[in-house]
Amino acid sequence: MLREHEAGVKTADLCRKQGISNATFYNWKAKYGGMTVSEAARLRALEDENRRLKKLLAESMPGVSAAIPGRF
Repeated sequence: MLREHEAGVKTADLCRKQGISNATFYNWKAKYGGMTVSEAARLRALEDENRRLKKLLAESMPGVSAAIPGRF
């Protein structure tokens, strides 16, 4: 999608086609712009793993989980 935008496709047309808002597009562009597909996939996998590990930590320490920002 970012490549299409770089090729000249208008933001509004891309967003309509993908069913996302302009804000979402620009958030993705800020986060993933300049990354290859494999780098973006790796980032996503690491974020998912981090979220899973935080959840496991919170579940293993019930009294402490309330003090962890973004607790689950």
